[in-house]
Formats: sequence, C-alpha cells, structure tokens
Amino acid sequence: MVYVPVAHWVWGAGGWLRELGTLDFAGGTVVHINAGVAALAAALVIGKRKGFGRDPMLPHNIPYVVIGTALLWFGWFGFNAGSALASGAVAANAFLATHLGASAAAIAWLSLDWLTKGRPSVVGVCTGAVAGLVAITPASGFVDPPSAMAIGAGAAGLCYLAVLMKTRWGLDDALDVWGVHGVGGTFGALMTGVFATTLVNPAGGNGLIHGNSGQLAVQAVAVATTWLYAFTLTFLILKLLDRTWGLRVDVKEEVVCLDMSQHGEEAYAEVVS
Repeated sequence: MVYVPVAHWVWGAGGWLRELGTLDFAGGTVVHINAGVAALAAALVIGKRKGFGRDPMLPHNIPYVVIGTALLWFGWFGFNAGSALASGAVAANAFLATHLGASAAAIAWLSLDWLTKGRPSVVGVCTGAVAGLVAITPASGFVDPPSAMAIGAGAAGLCYLAVLMKTRWGLDDALDVWGVHGVGGTFGALMTGVFATTLVNPAGGNGLIHGNSGQLAVQAVAVATTWLYAFTLTFLILKLLDRTWGLRVDVKEEVVCLDMSQHGEEAYAEVVS
C-alpha cells in the first residue's frame, strides 16, 4: 500500500511523477525516502525502548557492522549499475559514481567525528558510507564523478546533523533509518535536480547547474509527495495495528528480552565451566 504506488508514480508507464519528468535512477525516492519516512512514522507510533536515553544502548557487534557495510557496498554496485538494465556507459558511470559517492561520504563522516568528538569512529565510517550510497542512488546514472563525490560528502554532513538532531529530539530510531535513508535519499533526489546532465545519460535530463532549473523543482515535487504519502499512510496503518492487536510486547517481556520471551532461546547463552 505504501511502496507500490510510489514505485508506479516514479517508474511505471503512465506514472504521474514519471510523466512530470522525475529522475530517480535506482530508487532515491521510491526506496530510500519511502522507507526512511516510514521508519520515522514507526518510531513515533511504537515509541522508545525501555531505558532509552538513560541506559547505554551500544552497537551489538562492531565487526558485524563492518561486515554488513562491506556487503551493502558491494551489493550496491548491482543495485545501482544494474538499474541501467544493460552493460554499457551508463552502467559503468553508475558503478563509478556509486563508489565515489560512498567513499566521499565515509571520509566526510570520519572527519566530522574527528572534529566534533576528537576521534574517528568505525561505526561512523560505516554509517557515512551507507549515507553516501543512499544519496547517490537516484543520481548515479545521471551525474558525473565529481558531482557524485559532492553529493556523497554533502549527504554525510546533512545525515550527520540529522542523527544528532534525532538524539536531541529523543527519537528512538535504532538504525538511523530516518536520518540516513530518509534524509540521505531526500538530499540525493534534490541534488539529482542540480547535477544531472545528458552528457552522462541522454535519456535523463539536465539539472540546475546545466541550465535547467525546472528539474530541481520537479525533484522537489517528487520528494514532497513521497514524504507526505509514505509518512501519512504508514502512520495510519501502524495506528490501526496498534489499536487492534498492538505493536509492542509488555514491559516484562521487553526486560527479559525478546530472544527469551518470544523464542525461548538466547543468541549468546552463558557458558559456565
């Protein structure tokens, strides 16, 4: 009900955002804004975990974070370059843009951590890389390599700020889906309207810096529509589910932990010698 209509609007034959001229090469609006804004609605409806903001809630396993990021980064080449639907210049450009966007974002996030916290962070580098991958997704088949790096670095800064604001607002979004995917997808979709060029993809369009200010306006319409639709519908669906059979376990089950209360087993059972 949420994803499919937006996918049709942007990519489907006769979709109104497609007819308007929206550029979304591999899913900045369709996938990332859609999911990120839905995550914001979910975090608001479900609420905070018990102890959130008071008890430390650290990453479960940092080496797994690195492995997961590496798998995402590698898989994203197929996600973005594969959206060209053929092996050729556009696919090669999307492949390179994806790598450069993620690399620039990872370095930018590391630098921001170093400047604001006094030390670089492995989790920060991984988060920055994902923010760059998200932001370059709608633009990868439409922008040149320098623009890809600018989009990645800019997305890192904006997503970094969004994650900080999330903490200040007390929003319990454990994986920063809104801050990285929602905000990163929004930035990437808008920047596609700035940096896109038909020199990269003749089937695309020119953006603001190539003399077409209207493309940025079209991208803004697509962004605003996706935000409004995804948030409103997700919020209503979750509210309905919450009012019927509920979305949360009770406090006792949450304290015991869901592994035990829902499945009767622990991921890391204590070994007693």
